[in-house]
Amino acid sequence: MTVNPNLNILLVEDDRAIAKVVQMELEHEGHQVKLAPDGRQGLKQALEGEWDLILLDVMLPFLNGYEVCKQIRAQKDIPILLLTAKDEIQDKVFGLDLGADDYLTKPFAMEELMARIRAILRRRTMPQRTARSRLRFRELELDREAHQVYFSGKEVYLTKKEFELLAFFMEHPNHVLNREQILENVWGYDYYGDTNVVDVYLRFLRTKLDEQFHVHYLHTVRGVGYALRGED
Repeated sequence: MTVNPNLNILLVEDDRAIAKVVQMELEHEGHQVKLAPDGRQGLKQALEGEWDLILLDVMLPFLNGYEVCKQIRAQKDIPILLLTAKDEIQDKVFGLDLGADDYLTKPFAMEELMARIRAILRRRTMPQRTARSRLRFRELELDREAHQVYFSGKEVYLTKKEFELLAFFMEHPNHVLNREQILENVWGYDYYGDTNVVDVYLRFLRTKLDEQFHVHYLHTVRGVGYALRGED
């Protein structure tokens, strides 16, 4: 069940019982684990220390995990795995949009936690695929360097994950992409959570593109996946 040797991990968790179990299991695997019991201390330690990974509870005293994640991500590029008792997909999407690498819903098995950590670290060490800085599809133009999207010259404001999802579609126009392909390439790891996160983000994109500009570019191919292509 080994994750990776000698990781320096910050665990921000106010439930002492959960924190001790997770700490014990991770230390048994050879990792060093530092505990922070609330969001305020967690943020302070996250910004002051050098960490290979942060395990971050969402429901924390003083400062919730979402705010901690947002502030960490604004200053550091550390892998963050959210631990959440909230199982609503919108809550998980919110955490991902703030910059978390993944989330795990409580209660969880240690085997799944280890698998999530391995997946995050694989993603972080994988060589990035060569990507064009500018992509075009009909009236759509995407600029990776500026992180901007335009439809017929009008800017479309997308979140980070919406932007990455659209870029993946624009890299493969007219190709039907299944959920597994999308999750692996946009989220960047073998996904263990809710695969319907893809459906949620497709709805977001359709609202901001298809519905706003009265086109039909994002198609559902029932039983297979999704495709970016011209109108039927």
